[in-house]
Amino acid sequence: MKLTLGYSPCPNDTFIFDALVNKKIDTEGLEFDVVLEDVETLNKWAYEGKLDVTKLSFPAFFQNPNKYVLLNSGAALGNGVGPLLISKSEIQIPKSKIQNSTIALPGENTTANFLFSFAYPEAKNKIFVRFDKIEDAVLSGEAALGVIIHENRFTYRQKGLHKVTDLGEYWEEKMKLPVPLGGIAIKRSIDRLLGLKVEKLIKRSLGFAFGHYPLISDYVKQHAQEMSDEVMRQHIELYVTDFSLDLGERGKKAIETLYQSASVHIPVSSIQSSSRLFLS
Repeated sequence: MKLTLGYSPCPNDTFIFDALVNKKIDTEGLEFDVVLEDVETLNKWAYEGKLDVTKLSFPAFFQNPNKYVLLNSGAALGNGVGPLLISKSEIQIPKSKIQNSTIALPGENTTANFLFSFAYPEAKNKIFVRFDKIEDAVLSGEAALGVIIHENRFTYRQKGLHKVTDLGEYWEEKMKLPVPLGGIAIKRSIDRLLGLKVEKLIKRSLGFAFGHYPLISDYVKQHAQEMSDEVMRQHIELYVTDFSLDLGERGKKAIETLYQSASVHIPVSSIQSSSRLFLS
């Protein structure tokens, strides 16, 4: 049986799925038609139910729970993993100025956008650009401030940019929980037992990757946009955590808390019970 599967070309996702999609493990008869796209593209496709299994930012999932349910493996969730608000200025920027500035964000449906709104609910002057264009938007003056994710967390200083706020740290201080960034979701219309098999295979694939780390496979390097091995490892070590293997009760609580908070800040679809967020 073949399922469509979408995730980003970032090292954390390719690290997780390499063994699965390249059959380095026994896939128990399952095959995957793989699409690699920026997460905001995947978020938008979720509204169409385009893919059987997909990486999603949590706010995008919250708006499509009638179409998808979360798997227990493959998530990006942890401590110290949140997006950063950056500027060209080293001088501390007052909150009142931030609220009136133009902010570049990596997508309307991203967790980065939600966490920025969580910290700065009055800021409305947003522009949405691809995550890898945000530093340039700030440097060029197109935006006064930007919210960066992924590998840009490790490289922004090299471009002369400066951190204003760690938005993940702000969430952790307020909620006393890890930051949920994105998860792997499967269509609700797919048989639950098949979903559990996919969940198990993702966990097995990640176990294979951990077992060979710090080796970085050719598959990860191929899609890493000329990152150095050091930056790839920083990326993997930050975003691939024990929660990626298994959300556990604390991971699920963090996602449920994000859902409850998101329902205040953004329009989300109705879910009868928080337990219906998860396949298992």
